[in-house]
Amino acid sequence: MITNPFLDPERQGELYGHDARLASRSTALMRARAAGRPVPEAIVQLARRHWARSDSRLGLVTDIGCGRGTSTRVLAEQLRPQRLLGIDASPALVAAARRRVGHHPGTQLAFIQGDFHHLPLPDASCELAVAAFCLYHSPAPGRAIAEIVRSLVPGGIAVLVTKALDSYKELDILVAAGLDPRAERHESLYATAHGGNLADLTKPTMDVLAVEHEEHRFEFSGLDHVAE
Repeated sequence: MITNPFLDPERQGELYGHDARLASRSTALMRARAAGRPVPEAIVQLARRHWARSDSRLGLVTDIGCGRGTSTRVLAEQLRPQRLLGIDASPALVAAARRRVGHHPGTQLAFIQGDFHHLPLPDASCELAVAAFCLYHSPAPGRAIAEIVRSLVPGGIAVLVTKALDSYKELDILVAAGLDPRAERHESLYATAHGGNLADLTKPTMDVLAVEHEEHRFEFSGLDHVAE
């Protein structure tokens, strides 16, 4: 079994020390996507559906594990909260998100480095918390979820997004065939927080309003594209 790089502290600099690697991988995936809603759009739809005070403007929205700011930008454009805070453990990604999201009139935007096990937020300060594609970077994601709950105002909502345990299994087969024979032997990258266990992880600390599963399909043009 090959060690999960998401949970290896020694590899975080390699993975997220600069935004170029994540940008290249994300761009390659977007070129390959053949079906499935854009995730930021789905997050906005869920937030609008479940925010109890839909007639009022959201106060503080946090994008936890904001990465390069892909979801942050859509949250700013479509929800237009009073304040929007992007948080990520990587200084390089925080800087990239700040550049990429830019300025949105009427919304106070900020980006800070932070650990989602110890969110730099006061108790009961956030009306909407988004944690997309980041909880599986924790060996104990329940701790991060408890921190999100601590930061939420009464009646606040969290939108948590992860992947299936076997996501990209077919991609591993392609990689093993032409690029890396060890590819099929690694642990699932999403072992700690995946579509099959995320609702159970949240139940000790928050009420689960809805669980949605969506299939995304990808078509790669060749092994060069797979390698990206």
